[in-house]
Amino acid sequence: MAHQHDIRVSDLFIIGGGINGCGIARDAAGRGLSVTLAEMNDLASATSSASTKLFHGGLRYLEYFEFRLVREALIERETLLCAMPHISWPMRFIIPYHEDMRFESETPTSRLLSIVMPWMRGRRPRWLIRLGLFMYDNLGGREILPGASSLHLRGSPEGAPLDDRFEKAFEYSDCWVEDSRLVVLNARDAAARGATVMTRTRVLSAAREGDIWRIETKDTDSGETSEHHARMLVNAGGPWVGNLIQNTVQLNSTEGVRLVRGSHIVTRRLYGHDKCYFFQGTDGRIIFAIPYETDFTLIGTTDAEHHDPNVPPECTPKERQYLVNFANQYFKQDIEDADIVWTYSGVRPLYDDGASSATAATRDYTLKVDANGAPVLNIFGGKITTYRRLAESALEKIGTQLGGITGAWTAGVPLPGGDFAVDGFENQVADLTGSYPFLTDLWARRLVRAYGTDARVILGEARNSKDLGQDFGATLTEAELAWLMEQEFARTAEDVVWRRSKLGLRLGAEEIATIDDWMVRHNSAHQRNDEARGARP
Repeated sequence: MAHQHDIRVSDLFIIGGGINGCGIARDAAGRGLSVTLAEMNDLASATSSASTKLFHGGLRYLEYFEFRLVREALIERETLLCAMPHISWPMRFIIPYHEDMRFESETPTSRLLSIVMPWMRGRRPRWLIRLGLFMYDNLGGREILPGASSLHLRGSPEGAPLDDRFEKAFEYSDCWVEDSRLVVLNARDAAARGATVMTRTRVLSAAREGDIWRIETKDTDSGETSEHHARMLVNAGGPWVGNLIQNTVQLNSTEGVRLVRGSHIVTRRLYGHDKCYFFQGTDGRIIFAIPYETDFTLIGTTDAEHHDPNVPPECTPKERQYLVNFANQYFKQDIEDADIVWTYSGVRPLYDDGASSATAATRDYTLKVDANGAPVLNIFGGKITTYRRLAESALEKIGTQLGGITGAWTAGVPLPGGDFAVDGFENQVADLTGSYPFLTDLWARRLVRAYGTDARVILGEARNSKDLGQDFGATLTEAELAWLMEQEFARTAEDVVWRRSKLGLRLGAEEIATIDDWMVRHNSAHQRNDEARGARP
């Protein structure tokens, strides 16, 4: 029998704890709406932790004439950068160019070029790249990030890792973001503003009862079922949005998503500088090679159809080899299998616009309201860069249905820990090591990158590393682990080492098992304390 909560009717019940669901929860809670969010696994456990980790306008989307999407994303880069300078920072991207490079791209731009200039069939000329970069610099009202420029590769640090045939390059700006931490910080802020955030909670059913939704959920750890009520439902299920429409909410809708798998490989560090590479392939696709977690290089991504959201995405041997072969067309020293330390893959839930290929499918988002009774908002597609604007657009539609909500507020408002200057990271590190001299530089940088000004809260009154409790390896301590459980919804070691951080790259299986054991004991102790408090007269 379902456990009956007090009959509290939330304004919104959000299904999905990825970036779209958590972004909408934060925005809505900040406008005074009562919000409940349910995520069937951990926060950011699917698409939102498996991106290429970029806040970017999408330079290649210009070829598909996605000007509105690119402009919105370009504007958002700097808005987001100012709100989260701990988990996001500027990066320069290098596009190596060779006069004899030819392409077989099938974009609308390339097809137009093949008609107007048939001698240039299948090739992106230099002037077209320059035009794209000019638009990229000027579409979004850039103020912080430096503009595009030309670069001579011979004798430069940027040219050193590349094959000698590459003599020239273009250089432009975009931003890095810690994607899964972005989700967690939005969830934290939503909870701080009054939202109820439930992880490992599966929505079993959602039914209209007059002008109210009745939602039944199940805690996947305890097996307990619960009943919730809400004035409006938000389906932010990502890859599962179509399944939720058909099977859980049971709407009569033809709207759907196209699932596109994007895979990445992580290698040992391939070069010494801190800039990224934008490589163009002979098939018209592009990949990035990006400095990653200090000692590694991230390479991705692929575009492959993925037909079932319940089949966990994996970087297939074919995709892995594709990325290796692609990168080896550019790097002087070939990447070998032994260089690859990790792979990951995510499924992009793109709006099904009938595009001819996965690469051509739109990255824009589509929001659809079904108001035949209690309203439901279905979220299709979206990019991590435009998550905040998607949330604002969602709130506009929610306001139309529920009425009486306040205006947009999130632009420029810092996420937890991000209340310092956009160029203040180094000062934060220096201040932290000054206050806590036992921290190594690498440790301090990791803490500031993850937590910003909250790093001081985690460290508290510690005078040495032993004051932080058990050392789990790779600078992870008991104090930080307790914070992640109590403040950031972490329940397992996997949550900690692959989504709240990427310490899984540095920790062994035994160390990770030790973290899991500690978390089980810590959680049990908290439950006993809660039960004891509840038993007191």
